[in-house]
Amino acid sequence: MSGNEMKYIEEAFRDNWIAPLGPNVDNFEKDLAAYLGVKHVAALSSGTAAIHLALILLGVKPGDYVIVQSFTFSATVNPIVYLGATPVLVDSEPDTWNMSPELLEKAIQDKRQKEKDKRKIKDKRKKIKGVEVKAIIGVNLYGMPAKWDEIIAIGNKYGIPVIEDAAESLGSRYNGKMCGSFGKFGILSFNGNKIITTSGGGALLSDDEEMIARARFLATQARDKAPHYQHSEIGYNYRMSNIVAGIGRGQMEVINERVRVRRENFEFYKSNLSGIKGVSFIDEPGPEYFSNRWLTTILIDPEITGTDRERVRQELEKQNIETRPLWKPMHLQPVFRGYPAYVNGVSEGLFEKGLCLPSGSNMTTEDKERVVENLRGCFGY
Repeated sequence: MSGNEMKYIEEAFRDNWIAPLGPNVDNFEKDLAAYLGVKHVAALSSGTAAIHLALILLGVKPGDYVIVQSFTFSATVNPIVYLGATPVLVDSEPDTWNMSPELLEKAIQDKRQKEKDKRKIKDKRKKIKGVEVKAIIGVNLYGMPAKWDEIIAIGNKYGIPVIEDAAESLGSRYNGKMCGSFGKFGILSFNGNKIITTSGGGALLSDDEEMIARARFLATQARDKAPHYQHSEIGYNYRMSNIVAGIGRGQMEVINERVRVRRENFEFYKSNLSGIKGVSFIDEPGPEYFSNRWLTTILIDPEITGTDRERVRQELEKQNIETRPLWKPMHLQPVFRGYPAYVNGVSEGLFEKGLCLPSGSNMTTEDKERVVENLRGCFGY
């Protein structure tokens, strides 16, 4: 915590704004919009809720296709299945570890052609256009921006709206533009492990005022304007509370400091571990990339180091140092087995070799030195 959160929480208690919504929500949305350079923000209960609403607003229905990055957390993909749609899982490119534009375009072309062929067989008398892919969801993994110029261009080429999952990348930039502001919608998460937190929460971002207004309507149980409780369509309990938003307002006051510290963590680890043969880091591919370095990650090549990621993780755990493997790709997850997938081996290789290091904003120099010392010991340095 920054120390400023209680000011907004106590204000809410003093003014009796305990119920959902209120001044903290309004102001948190304004703070986010100003920071990110987007026109409209809906503060929600989670990043997952934001993805769910974005898909609803784009008209995703049962049977539709949504192309989504495979190398991510399951919350990126789950809302597609909530709606009865089919996730089409696309592998990563090695520069940023995010969605491969080449495989994205291949997936779009394949799905269009296959659906067109099905329709022609079903009814040769009618001119069938074929089922369109309804949306593309890309991710900025571990804070590294995806190749948004290419992904957005492909979406525009085929008339498919893009959703930017920026849950891990608040404070990151691509070509000087803030992550979360690309595509038709951006989504954020303020879960407890994110670079800023509201304990739990998220946001939906867009320059489309009408879409965000409708998102707020759906997120408050789709209550019609009437003196009584009346509902003409299904809604959701997805709005952020006034208390939680107060935490967010205090956190926004230190977002730049949080980004600075996370980037310093990365530089500390890199400067102290780069001399170990077989251990590597993901660098920003060019000057157009600026990562918040939400988590510092390393790749361990067992053929060079003589040990693998899992043995290193277990050795560190014995010293009460928690590390985690990189995300297991969605096309390898039991729950998503059988869904269409376009893979090139990149994310599988990263999962096998990758380890997330302790990266909290409150880590001391002594904390980081202890991690480095134990890591070096794992490799015999």
